[in-house]
Amino acid sequence: MLYRTLGRTGVQVSALALGAMNFGAIGRTTQGEATAIVDAALEGGINVIDTADMYGGGESEEMVGKAIAGRRDDLVLATKAGMPMEDAPNHRGSSRRWLVTALDNSLRRLGVDHVDLYQIHRWDPNTGDEETLSALTDLQRAGKIRYFGSSTFPAYRLVQAQWAAREHHLSRYVTEQPSYSILQRGIEEHVLPVTEQYGLGVLAWSPLASGWLSGAVRAGRSIATSRSTFMPERFDTTIPANRARLEAVEQLAEVADDAGLTMIQLALGFVTAHPAVTSALIGPRTLDHLHAQLAAADTVLSADVLDAIDAIVAPGTDLAPHEKYDTPPALLDPSLRRR
Repeated sequence: MLYRTLGRTGVQVSALALGAMNFGAIGRTTQGEATAIVDAALEGGINVIDTADMYGGGESEEMVGKAIAGRRDDLVLATKAGMPMEDAPNHRGSSRRWLVTALDNSLRRLGVDHVDLYQIHRWDPNTGDEETLSALTDLQRAGKIRYFGSSTFPAYRLVQAQWAAREHHLSRYVTEQPSYSILQRGIEEHVLPVTEQYGLGVLAWSPLASGWLSGAVRAGRSIATSRSTFMPERFDTTIPANRARLEAVEQLAEVADDAGLTMIQLALGFVTAHPAVTSALIGPRTLDHLHAQLAAADTVLSADVLDAIDAIVAPGTDLAPHEKYDTPPALLDPSLRRR
């Protein structure tokens, strides 16, 4: 396992990090299976576990807490808040009122007295940067969080938050968690240059592109991945963006074969090769999935392989731009762009 420094924090983290979204109902993973995955991940050199309060309505955090009991100090524990937890309008977002409550709930579910990294799950357009940063700074000073970061923020919001922290003399975001894969490279154009400029650690999620790069999706085969069962539109090859992804996957499979790599090794090796990326978040549902992904822990792609990938999916290109999660709200809601 390779280790990198998380931004400018001095904390050493593994190049692969364990994402726990699939623990519980989402991935149909039992507590025993989740604990076995955590055991194997730690044994394989992973020292970062990332979860969120909204995964399974808190179930993922509870399962992570039970799995890490007795070895809290051996890992870097990260969670997130901000996504809706209930129908109540104030049980979401990044206001001080909600974040203080949400963190206490997460600590209780995890069975710990602090988390190493607390992340705002999505930018909240209803809350000012000073409000959120001051709450996070106070929680940090109280010892409940060591560092805090953002997740899936547009580049301009990352810049605004850095300036707000400086202007109001508050602690700043030290990490960003964006979606990044061979098939979704848009963050190379704006987000990653900003994270490099401000020295942010980057924990990239969905490096296997929701299973498109797992090796299970190939032309001429029926698509039967776990994600395709509850997100069928993302794998419907009558949709032009999905046809483009499938064509790219077929070409990438040839590159992987020629290099003696699995598709998973190619995909994870690509993400971790970018100098702005600290870790790639993997989200295995089973031990077999984990072992296949751990096989990429020391994968280093040659310049020829990276050039071949660039020729298939150009740098800065999203093959499915409609699936981006950092689109400014006014592009999604017509009422926000009309007087």
